[in-house]
Amino acid sequence: MPKNSQNSKQNQSTNLMESLLQKSTVSNIHQGAEMEAKILNLSRRNVLFDVGAKALAVLGEKELKEISTYLPYLKEGDEVRVRIIADESREGYPVVSMRKFFEKGKWNILEDKKKKEADIEVICGEYGKGGVFIDFMGIRGVIPKIQLTQDFLSTPGKLEGQKIKVKVLEVDEVKNRLVVSQKAAALNISQKQLRKLFDKIKVNKTYDAKVLGISEFGIFCEIEGVEGLVHISEISWEKVTNASVYVKPGDTIKVLVVEKNENDLKLNLSIKRLLKDPWKDIEKKYPKDKEHEGTIVRRERYGYFVRLEPGVEGLIHVSKLTGEENFEIGKKVKVFVERVSDRDRRMSLILPQTEKPIFYR
Repeated sequence: MPKNSQNSKQNQSTNLMESLLQKSTVSNIHQGAEMEAKILNLSRRNVLFDVGAKALAVLGEKELKEISTYLPYLKEGDEVRVRIIADESREGYPVVSMRKFFEKGKWNILEDKKKKEADIEVICGEYGKGGVFIDFMGIRGVIPKIQLTQDFLSTPGKLEGQKIKVKVLEVDEVKNRLVVSQKAAALNISQKQLRKLFDKIKVNKTYDAKVLGISEFGIFCEIEGVEGLVHISEISWEKVTNASVYVKPGDTIKVLVVEKNENDLKLNLSIKRLLKDPWKDIEKKYPKDKEHEGTIVRRERYGYFVRLEPGVEGLIHVSKLTGEENFEIGKKVKVFVERVSDRDRRMSLILPQTEKPIFYR
């Protein structure tokens, strides 16, 4: 904007304020009083309020320095909570504080934006386990990784320092919780439309899901326009440490809907529950009086873990060892089942003895 034009607008704003102040009649408003005030004039240089009883008031100079942060979210005609902090300014008019609005009003803005499904602008911070952290007028929130656009799913750290538009998904002042979506703003996704799609999805039903992305805690998917997560513990009956071994973005996979999260309209999904549970009838498959073969898969300070089949591992506890064993990972070993619990999914193993072991129930 040309400098002359900008100065002209500022002068008009100043003249308007002076004109309104000249017409006002100061009522018996006293210091410390709180009230709802209507914004009559709003700029970085001054803010003028109608505080009732035909009285006008101005914003204090200290808080005027903060108002620029809120200008995109306020407009003339809005009503905000103010408190009289001085009976008269140098011009002879009351001075008010918007401190309560600065503390509470931004939450009201977020509630209103969520209700209207309107975009807000946030500053992105660092990427953490929960997603990309953001700041909105001093309120710290998060964009869950699943709520990022495709461009940033694999490189969320690139958003740090950027100002972007998002839609509010969750806002709770009591819990100091703010969750937003970059994708919903970029694709103009309506929560009302999403709710309709969400309501059509059935729990305990199998669906085709498109893989959107992969993280350290699972697989992000989409089912008929609704997003969900296959947690890393729900990928396989085996212990999974890297989900990318199983799928890649763009794949279509079969999943079972385990749970529907009504708060954020997300789905909890499972791949492994579509497969037979290897622990079912475990005592029949691995009877105590029979020798079994397994593979050493890892060593811990309390013993060796032996895989008998995918998803079924047992422990040879150190108390069952002589101390001379030094098994390598991948080594095949013969074992007997000492104890097994299908409920706890735990199995205690021992190595074959010189004489056939005797088991007690």
